[in-house]
Amino acid sequence: MTVQDLPHLNATLNAVATLMILAGFAMVRSKRIIAHRACMLGAVAVSSAFLASYLVYHFNVGSVKYEGVGTIRAVYFFILISHVVLAAVVPVLVGITLYRAFRNQIDHHRRIARWTLPIWLYVSVTGVIVYWMLYRM
Repeated sequence: MTVQDLPHLNATLNAVATLMILAGFAMVRSKRIIAHRACMLGAVAVSSAFLASYLVYHFNVGSVKYEGVGTIRAVYFFILISHVVLAAVVPVLVGITLYRAFRNQIDHHRRIARWTLPIWLYVSVTGVIVYWMLYRM
């Protein structure tokens, strides 16, 4: 695997994180707490691997210019900017959410998780969309 392969790996890791987040949500809704915990810890691990790979790629390659023109360019930058802003918040939210779960502060965990889950899900999904628009269009 070379540095040039990392964007595809990153998109794959984001897609896997999305599936694990959704599975974790389904598990907690069906009161399968142990399965929920496993899915969410898996999502944290996959998202952490994504972050490491993303940093390695951009340390070596720098930024990649989007070549689209017209309306699609505006759409791309809207998605990218919202993705980047929310991606900066996700580690903090996930950290607080995990802390509260591990401290067995379930009511507090639920309150922050109601914010963490949709934001984390949005960031994971838009990560795949940004990849697709940047490398596949």
